[in-house]
Amino acid sequence: METIDCRGQQCPQPVVQTRQLMLEKTDQTLCVLVDDTTARDNVTRLANKQGYSVSTTEDQGTFRLEMVPDATIATKPDAVATTGPTIIYIGSDEMGTGDSKLGQILMKNFIFTLTEGDVQPDAIYFVNTGVRLTVGGSDVLEPLEKLSRNGVDVASCGLCLEYFDFKESLAVGRISNMLELVNALEGAGNIIRL
Repeated sequence: METIDCRGQQCPQPVVQTRQLMLEKTDQTLCVLVDDTTARDNVTRLANKQGYSVSTTEDQGTFRLEMVPDATIATKPDAVATTGPTIIYIGSDEMGTGDSKLGQILMKNFIFTLTEGDVQPDAIYFVNTGVRLTVGGSDVLEPLEKLSRNGVDVASCGLCLEYFDFKESLAVGRISNMLELVNALEGAGNIIRL
């Protein structure tokens, strides 16, 4: 049985590493070690969704999740069929409202986790302070480059880049314009706004 130790890791790492192990060790019994209830619950949900039955034991604050492939567990797709591309619209370098530092951490985690998803968007459009994520010095250049290599169109608003004096600093993707953004949003089958 393959075992991974995810104790001490922050979200989303336990789920991401468990998913990677599931993809590498298809149809094998797996074991994941975590040390908090949130990670335990998140990994359990992922495993159930992927068709594994999970038994959990706890010893001195460590949860041992033994995951066994189970053909009787019905998995259902999360995505609803849509016509037209899926577009992510990012209007800030922060996710949510409230604490700015937490918002930046959440956005970084979102973009990193996006690279690990089963389904990726067709395009990501960055506007306003969202363009800070696509320029030199950004913490998310590597995952954005990975998305771009996988065929995701990464596009930053040209006016926004000019406004912040970032046009020469664009490090990933391409420069877009408002007409293109309007047309893309009008033709989208699914728009995710952050």
